[in-house]
Amino acid sequence: MAKTRGSSYERSMEMASRPLRNNPNAYSRESVGRFSEHSLHSAYTSTPGFRDGSTWDSCMTRIPYATLIATIICVIGVGIFCVSINRGLSLSFLLFDEVFNLRLLWLEHVKILLVIMAASMAAMGVMIVFVGCLATGATRHKVYRAWRARVGGRISCAVFMVITYIMFFVWIALKVALSIVVVIYSIFWQLCSSTRISEEQQCIDLRQFDFSFPERVRHQDLMICEANKKKLFCKDYVEKAEVMFILATFAVFLIVLSLVHYLMCLSANYAHIRDQEKFQELQELQYLADPEGLTSSKDRF
Repeated sequence: MAKTRGSSYERSMEMASRPLRNNPNAYSRESVGRFSEHSLHSAYTSTPGFRDGSTWDSCMTRIPYATLIATIICVIGVGIFCVSINRGLSLSFLLFDEVFNLRLLWLEHVKILLVIMAASMAAMGVMIVFVGCLATGATRHKVYRAWRARVGGRISCAVFMVITYIMFFVWIALKVALSIVVVIYSIFWQLCSSTRISEEQQCIDLRQFDFSFPERVRHQDLMICEANKKKLFCKDYVEKAEVMFILATFAVFLIVLSLVHYLMCLSANYAHIRDQEKFQELQELQYLADPEGLTSSKDRF
């Protein structure tokens, strides 16, 4: 009877000394070597809520918040820009057609080009978010383990940085052009709001601004004296177009701000992928120095 109790006690002690064999999903605090922590070599990281976190916490650490904020700003700017520039250029086309008897067909092509450029900015923002997700948190350790993957990740970040730089200067130039248009429309609106025009019913003389009009505009068309044309010029077109171009300028400012954020995020992602390569080399050196895994996890890094 005593012998049976002794063998049972020895069997229970032996099972307690091998926790990983009894429960493959258990986390052992007694194991040593490279299987003693949740690293790239560990199989226990796939267990939901495996250590001190949960699935929700694991997902939250994989989100590139800075890139996501920049993308939200970019999408808001693109939305405002597409609506405002489409409306503003349409009003400008009607203004030249009905008041100055000049059809500027190229305004339609410019409108389509600007809308396509804005839509491409939104698409680029989505792609940069995808690159940021791959370079954030545990996803980076899983995706960029191989040398080729790390090189590809650094090249993709570098390519997007070059594209972002180019788009930054393009949108800066567009912001300058829109600012000039806003100034011109503001001057026109000040003329319409003046006492001489609104109360004394005098003609709107735009001959001093003939440099801002196309050469095909006739000189006599720059004198707006008819009540119907004055209403079209001031109330229907200039007043509304000025608001639209102000909104478009503000939207371009948001897009430029998002591009600055993208540059910072891509630079950080490039550095993270490069550091991941160094960390991988450090792990390999540690494994070469201790192939049997006899060094405790606290003394490794």
